Amino acid sequence: MLYQNAQEWLNAPHKRVLFFGMSGLGKTYLSTMLREQGDWFHYSIDYRIGTRYMDEFITDNLKIEAMKVPFLRELLLSDSIRIAPKIRFDHLTPVATYLGKPGAPAKGGVPIEEYRRRQDQFRTAEIAALMDTGHFIDRAENIYGYPHFICDSGGSICEWIDPALCENDPLIAELSQHCLLVWLRGDEAHTQRLVERFDRAPKPMAYQPEFLARVWEDYLLKNSLKADDVEPDDFIRWTYAQALAHRQPLYEHMARYGVSLCAHEVAAIKTPDDFTAMIATAIDAA
Repeated sequence: MLYQNAQEWLNAPHKRVLFFGMSGLGKTYLSTMLREQGDWFHYSIDYRIGTRYMDEFITDNLKIEAMKVPFLRELLLSDSIRIAPKIRFDHLTPVATYLGKPGAPAKGGVPIEEYRRRQDQFRTAEIAALMDTGHFIDRAENIYGYPHFICDSGGSICEWIDPALCENDPLIAELSQHCLLVWLRGDEAHTQRLVERFDRAPKPMAYQPEFLARVWEDYLLKNSLKADDVEPDDFIRWTYAQALAHRQPLYEHMARYGVSLCAHEVAAIKTPDDFTAMIATAIDAA
């Protein structure tokens, strides 16, 4: 662990943390609160994925769709228009839209083989963005003069680790030498609210390949469907609770190399000083 005890954390002139956990448990809230205080550099993994590692994939997909429209096709072929995704910290829709949902194309889905290809692209992109964390810590301090650093990771970070490797897992080894890993975890009530929220507005997710293969086959078998008959939103709704259960032990494994905060505790944090004190308590508890 980067900080061996609470006093070391409290005295550190450079505080560096990486938030991980499911979407909806406070990562964005904490990152935004700390960034707005002024001393914290906010490195968003999803933003880095969209603007650096998947920008070309996303842009090319937009052009493919535009080329289907004769009016836009002529403008593109004559180099008269420019098409590019608009990605911000608070607006990552182009990344999610490109990732898509598996299912019948006639129902807005992505054919499963194409979906798997995009999943693999996202996996490569997310790992690369995570491995850039040390580089951005240096940039934040040397260029911009920020003393403290937040790595705001996506919910799928745990999909790319191998618990069997323990601390020798490449991602855990790299990230834990640069940041204190902080798991923002929920309880059963939070889990139920996350499921209800997802049911209302299902959104694309990234899955471990083996997990995706299993749930896809299970869904087809249980519903007596062929791939081209799958309703995309129905599939990802059905998969979500299983994904939560699948990720829980992976998050728990990552937390062995850092600390954890319950989402109830996160909601009580209002200032950077609150956050610093709560992390100190969590370090001693760990």
